Amino acid sequence: MTRLRNTASAGAAQWKMWLIRVFLVMYSTAVCGAQTAENVSSTPFSLTSFEPTSMEASTVSVPEPPLPSLELQSSWLEVFPSEKVELRCNISGSSDWKIVWLKDEKELVEEQNLSFSADKSILTITAAAQMISGSYSCKGQHKTSSVGTLSSSSLKVTVYQNTPKATLRQSPNFNKMFPGEQINFTCLVDVASGWEYQWYHNGTKIQALDTYTIASIDHSNSGEYFCKAKRGRGQFYTEQSETTSVQVSDPPTPSLKLLSPWLDVFKGESVHFSCEVSESDWTYSWYKNLHKIEDLEDDESSHNLTSVTQTDRGDYACRAHLKDRGVTSGLSNTATVKVYENTPEPTLSKVPDFTPMYAGETVTFTCTVKMSTDWIYQWYKNGENISSATGKTFSLPLSLSNGGNYSCKATRGETTSTSQSAKIQLDVHEIPVPHLENMTQWLDVFPTESVKLSCWMPRGSGWIFTWYKAGEEVKADDAVSFDPDGSILSISSASAKHEGPYKCKGHLKDRSVSSNTASELTLTVYEEHPKPVMSQEPKADKLYVGESVSLDCKVEISSGWEYLWSKDGVALPHRSRTFKIHDANSSVNGSYECTAKREKSAYHTQPSDRRSLQISEIPVPQLKHGWLDVFPSESVRLSCGMEEGISDWTYTWYKDKQKVQADDTLSFDSDARTLSISSAAAKHAGRYSCSGKLKSRPVYSTNSSERTLSVYDTKPRVTLMQEPEYDVMHTWDSVSFSCHINNSSGWEYLWYKDGTPLPLQSGHNYNISSVATKDTGSYTCQVKRGVGVILQSQQSQAVKLDILERPKATILLLTDWSEVFATDSLVLRCEVQASEDKWNYTWFREGNQINEPTSEKHVVTPQNDPKQSLYQCQGIRTGQPSYSKFSDSFKTKNLLLKRRVLLSISGCLFFGLIAVLLGCIVLRFIRKPAVDDDKPEEENLFLTMAQLKDRSDAPDPMVEYLTDEGLNALPKEADENGTLPITTEEGQALTTMSDDTEENKGGLVSFKQ
Repeated sequence: MTRLRNTASAGAAQWKMWLIRVFLVMYSTAVCGAQTAENVSSTPFSLTSFEPTSMEASTVSVPEPPLPSLELQSSWLEVFPSEKVELRCNISGSSDWKIVWLKDEKELVEEQNLSFSADKSILTITAAAQMISGSYSCKGQHKTSSVGTLSSSSLKVTVYQNTPKATLRQSPNFNKMFPGEQINFTCLVDVASGWEYQWYHNGTKIQALDTYTIASIDHSNSGEYFCKAKRGRGQFYTEQSETTSVQVSDPPTPSLKLLSPWLDVFKGESVHFSCEVSESDWTYSWYKNLHKIEDLEDDESSHNLTSVTQTDRGDYACRAHLKDRGVTSGLSNTATVKVYENTPEPTLSKVPDFTPMYAGETVTFTCTVKMSTDWIYQWYKNGENISSATGKTFSLPLSLSNGGNYSCKATRGETTSTSQSAKIQLDVHEIPVPHLENMTQWLDVFPTESVKLSCWMPRGSGWIFTWYKAGEEVKADDAVSFDPDGSILSISSASAKHEGPYKCKGHLKDRSVSSNTASELTLTVYEEHPKPVMSQEPKADKLYVGESVSLDCKVEISSGWEYLWSKDGVALPHRSRTFKIHDANSSVNGSYECTAKREKSAYHTQPSDRRSLQISEIPVPQLKHGWLDVFPSESVRLSCGMEEGISDWTYTWYKDKQKVQADDTLSFDSDARTLSISSAAAKHAGRYSCSGKLKSRPVYSTNSSERTLSVYDTKPRVTLMQEPEYDVMHTWDSVSFSCHINNSSGWEYLWYKDGTPLPLQSGHNYNISSVATKDTGSYTCQVKRGVGVILQSQQSQAVKLDILERPKATILLLTDWSEVFATDSLVLRCEVQASEDKWNYTWFREGNQINEPTSEKHVVTPQNDPKQSLYQCQGIRTGQPSYSKFSDSFKTKNLLLKRRVLLSISGCLFFGLIAVLLGCIVLRFIRKPAVDDDKPEEENLFLTMAQLKDRSDAPDPMVEYLTDEGLNALPKEADENGTLPITTEEGQALTTMSDDTEENKGGLVSFKQ
C-alpha cells in the first residue's frame, strides 16, 4: 500500500514567516485597495519599520498565496468497485479560502460517487466504475478576492473493474508427501495492496499468515487447501484461489524376496535375498535382527549369504530410502534364516498304520524330513538298500515274508545328507479271531433294561462285525440295533426272547479280511424286582462331629448298578454305591435311603430300608479326683471318663500341657482311665487334664478342665479346740470339740479320750449334747486318709475336761404348824443345796414357768392355786453353772384342807381329852374300887407324851392323820379334792416334828424343818 503526501519544498521555511505574511496581506489590502489585482500581485513592497521580536529583522516582500497540500485519508488509491477513497486538502488559513477539487485538471462537482465535506476539505470517492479512475488534486480561491492558489500535487486513483483472485503456490510441489516432510504454501494477490490472507483445509478455516508452513506433515494434513484475501473495514474479499490437493502417504514397504531355494539351510549352503519397492529412485539398506548391516552399500537391492555358518542365523529385513528428501520406509517383511548344526534324521511313517498287517494287504511307507525341502530318498529293509525305491514313498504288497525292519534316509545337493531314519517294524500276521465283551458290565438283566455287547479285534482297526444268537444271524428290530460298523449290539429293552448265547465275526472294512467266529456270551433276563441292602461303616449307633461315615448300598443280584440316595425324602446329588460323609456335623442328621438303578437305564430297584444317622458332639471327659493337695508318700488317684460309654474310650493324660508318661511311681490302668500316683512327690505337682480317644475309631475329644495337684513338703498338723472353753463343766452342759487341720481335705477324723478311741462322728466335730460325770477326761484328735497307704497325722494337743454334778434346787415349806390357826396360805422357799453362790430362782407350776419376778420364796394361797398344783423351782445365775437342776416336785394338793381338818381335829382332841380327864376324875371319885386281885390290869389308853416317846411302837397321832391311810378313809372328800398325795417332804417334815417332841415338851411341833 502506498500513501502519497504532497508537501512543498519551501514548506519548511514558510511557517516561520506565517505571521509576517498575514500582516503583509492586511497591509497590502489596506494600502493598495484601489489598485488592480495585477499591480498588487506584481508590485513588491517592504516594511522597514516592522521588526519581529522572535527573529532577526528582514526585508519582507508580499508573499505568494499558500500552496494546498493533498493527503490520502483512506488506506489505498487502487480500489475495487464499492470501495471508497478519501482525500483531504489542506490550505494555510483555510478559513479565508474556498477549496476547489480537480480531476485530471478539471474542476469537480458533487455527484453520486463524489461527495464533499461541509467545508469541502475532504473528498470521498466511491469506486463505482473505471470512469472514476484519474488524477485528483485541489486548489484554493480566496473568499473575498479573485486571488487563487496554485493546484496541489495530484494523487492518481485507480479503479479495477473485476474482483481479483488469489494465487496459491506449494513448495515442494510433490504429488505425494511422506510423513515428517515439510511443506510451504504461499498465497498472493498481484494487484493492489493491503491484503490480509485466510487459509482453508478441507473447507475449514485455519490460522496462518501470508505463508502457511507445515514443519512435519502427517496423515491428518492430507486434503484440499485454498486461500483468499481481504482488506479494509468493509471486508472486501478476493475470489478464493485454486484448490491444491495434498496427499500424505506412508513410504512404501519394501518386499523381501528369497532368491535361493531354502531359508532353513545347513552349514556350507547359500542364501540369496532381494529387496524391492513399486517405485523408482529408492536405495536400500539391510538389517539382521533389527540391526543394520554396516558393511553393505546403501543402494544394493540384493544381499547374498554364501557358505553359511551359525553366525548367519537370524531375521533378515530391508529398508528403502529417498536420500534427496530424507524419507525412509519401514522394515520389510522378515525372513528368518535357520542354520542347522547337524543334518536331520528323517521320519518314517506307514500307511495304513495298522499293526499288525495281514497277508494280502498293501502297505505304503513315507519318508519325511521335517527340516527344509527338496530331498532325494533311499530305502532300506533290514539294513539292505532297496534299489527299486527312490521316491519319498514306497509301496509293498504284503506276504508273511515281507515282515522286517524298514528305514530310509535323504540327500540334498552335493554336500548334504541326513542320517538314517528310525526303523519301523512291519509285522505281517494271520487274520485274528475277534473278542466278545459285555459293555453294560452285566449279562444278567431285568425286563426293559438295555444291553450292549461289543465285538472287537485284539489287533488292528477298521473291522466290521456280524452277530449270531444260537447259530442264527441277529437282525435289527425295534429292540435290537447295531453301530455302523456292527461292533456293538444294543438291546434297548430286554425281554425273555433276547436270552441266549451270542457270537460275532469280524470283517476288515475296505480290506478283504474276514475273521473266524468269537467265543460266545450268554445273556440272562431276570423277572424278580430286587431290593438293595444298606450298611454303615463304622458300625456304630453313635457317631461324633468330625468323623467320616460311609453308607454302602448293595444289590445282591447282578451288577452295574447306579445308586440314588435321599435324606429325609429329599434326593441327594450322589450316584455312587458308597455315600461318604467327611467331617460330619449335626447338619447330616436324618433318615437315609437308597435306590439302585442300572447305569444309563431307567430300571429301578425297590427302596432300601431306612437308616437313621445321628451325629453327636464329641463329649468332653470329666476329670474326677479325691483330694488335690497331698503330702509326700501319699497316694493320688485321678480318674477321667465320659458321661456315657466310658468303657469305649482310651485316655491320655497331660500335666502342665505335656503328656504324662508312666514311671515307677505313676501308672495307668488298662485304658488309662485312672492315673495313680503311688507315692506323691514334689515332681508330681502341676495342672492335670485328660483327653479321650474312641477305641474303635480315630475320634479325639478336647481336653478336660484342668485340676491342680499340690504336694506339701510337711506332714499335716491338727489343732483341737473346745466350745465353750470351760475347764470345768456340769452335767447336762453341751460341749463341742473341733479338730482343725491346716490344709488339704478328704480327712477322716479320729477321736480319743484318755487315749481310748471314741466312736467316729461325721465331720471334724465331736459333740456331747449333755455331759455326764463319766465324760470327765483328756481329749485328743487325729486325722487320716487314704486307701491301702494310709496317711495319718500326729495326735493333737490334749484338752482336759472335768464334769461335776449340777447342783439341785430344793423346795422348803416355811409355814409353821403353829401358824395353822393364824393363816390360810403356804410359803415355799427354793434353795440350791451345798452351794454358797448367789442364785436367782424361777418357779414352775405344773411344768410351766410362773410369770413372777425371780425370788427364793413363793406364796401359795387358795386364790392363786385353787386346784393346789405341783410346784418346782430352779436356780439361775450368771456364772458357772448357770442353772441348777430342777427341784423335786412339791405337792400342795389338799394341804390347806388338811391344815383346816387338823385344826378341827386338834380342837376336838383337845376338848375331848379335857372331857375324858374330867370324866376320869369324876369316875375316880364316884366309882367303887374293885378288888385288885380280881381285877385285870387295865391298859392305860392315855399315855403321856414322855411315855409315847419311850415306846417304839406307839403311833404318832399327827403322822397317822396326815398320811394317805388316814385320807383314804374319806373317799368322798378325796374325790372332791383330787388325788394329790402327800409328798415325801411332808413325811420328812412330820418325822422331824416327831423327833423334836421331847424338845417341845410333848407339845405340837411345826412343819418347819
